[in-house]
Amino acid sequence: MAVIFQRTSKLRTVLRHLSTHSTLSSTAPTRLLSVDLHSPFLSCSSGHFVASTRKLHAKADGPKPSPAAAPERLPFSRVTQEDLAFFRKILPGGTLTDPDLLESSNVDWLKTVRGSSEVLLRPRTTEEVSQILSYCNSRNLAVNPQGGNTGLVGGSVPVYDEIILSTALMNNILTFDSISGILTCQAGCVLENLSLYLDERDYIMPLDLGAKGSCQIGGNVATNAGGLRLLRYGSLHGTVLGLEVVLADGQVLDCLAKLRKDNTGYDLKQLFIGSEGTLGVITAVSILCPRKPKSVNVVFLGCETFEQLLQTFQLCRGMLGEILSAFEFLDSECMRLLNTHLKLPNPISDCPFYVVIETSGSNPTHDGEKLHNFLEEAMTSSLVTDGTVATEESKIKALWSMRERVTEALTHDGFTYKYDISLPVERIYQLVTDMREHLGGQAKSVVGYGHVGDGNLHLNITSPAKDPSLLAAIEPFVYEWTASCQGSISAEHGLGLKKRNYIYYSKPSQAVALMGNIKTMLDPKGILNPYKTLPDNMK
Repeated sequence: MAVIFQRTSKLRTVLRHLSTHSTLSSTAPTRLLSVDLHSPFLSCSSGHFVASTRKLHAKADGPKPSPAAAPERLPFSRVTQEDLAFFRKILPGGTLTDPDLLESSNVDWLKTVRGSSEVLLRPRTTEEVSQILSYCNSRNLAVNPQGGNTGLVGGSVPVYDEIILSTALMNNILTFDSISGILTCQAGCVLENLSLYLDERDYIMPLDLGAKGSCQIGGNVATNAGGLRLLRYGSLHGTVLGLEVVLADGQVLDCLAKLRKDNTGYDLKQLFIGSEGTLGVITAVSILCPRKPKSVNVVFLGCETFEQLLQTFQLCRGMLGEILSAFEFLDSECMRLLNTHLKLPNPISDCPFYVVIETSGSNPTHDGEKLHNFLEEAMTSSLVTDGTVATEESKIKALWSMRERVTEALTHDGFTYKYDISLPVERIYQLVTDMREHLGGQAKSVVGYGHVGDGNLHLNITSPAKDPSLLAAIEPFVYEWTASCQGSISAEHGLGLKKRNYIYYSKPSQAVALMGNIKTMLDPKGILNPYKTLPDNMK
């Protein structure tokens, strides 16, 4: 116990002066909390359900092509010289046909989906987008809306020769209200640029992503991106106040409201948040931004078991309350990849699980006291075995990089199969454990990390090269497991091309049919981002 109090005394000094990292460790034998991980209400065993979901992938005459594979090309028109002449007339200098210039826009970030588009359009205004879509709709030309092209499910690139409509040049900030914190901007604004703009005005974006340097706010909204701040500020369904959207026939839907409360009729903007560009092209966004916190602390902790990690989360929510802004986790396999491929040293001693906690508030003294009390309780209860605290910006970034750069480390480990699953928080790591057991030695690495605060697991499986037999072992197992827990097969990445046919694992057929009806109503010819989000065959 003497060691514990010596270390907590050291922590008090660190928090009092808000200066540097402070290392914590505990070997105390007592335990603070207990979580019943075997409650019948959390059971994921549903043999009947798993058996029924297998039928989605079985045919009497043998196996069929992967549900993630591209379907046959639909009978859209092909681009002619007359079409190019029209585009060049309305977009002088903004109509690109050079294959070298189109290469990066035809390939997704993971380099697993490649289109063959021969035309890239770069409008600057909503009116230009309207003219493009009106023309394409009349000519039955398919269009692939594209933001920063940072998607992970093949939703942001063409499948065949769809025209790429890029919002990259629509990057103007339109207005900012320093009293309400409401920002209005064009869809092509890069997330990091918006963050820098707001930082100068003592505000922050409610959204923070690892891809913030290249992703665009329109794409973020179109995919309902989650990210690291969702625990504190909620999803884009709550922070987006208004949208301007161009429909498939060129009509401009102006729902660019700047009110926090508007209860007049249907909230149409919600249709387009998370629709992945299949219902309309988002051209402008108004979003509610929180004030910049005056006090930020980041803690990096190690836990021996996932049960202790969950208990730490429970303790954290109770003791940190209103200043808790993030609670992320990664496992020891993630740490190994960070060490091996990116040469990032482990800031604490080796542990099976690691936690990144961020607090943000308005009073450094108040926040420091709450954080100290939490850490002291976590250590004396043996929930945490080691840890370090950062209060300086450079050291905060260093600790956050241990979580944010896992995706980068995975790209160096081989071909990666990525899954973005939402589960009851008590069950999220069990999927990783079961997947490792299920695959045996077939995979090179099976890692788990993600957002504990909202039950979002990022399950990643690597192999030396693309391996159809490994994919067949992963899918549909991963979706059956998730469905048996009443989870979601996509927590924040969307469905795109790769997951469109798996939607029935998370949504009933009646809901999917209604989605299809909405798509038909807003885009009767189906020209907007075809082959994405909705399944090939409606039930």
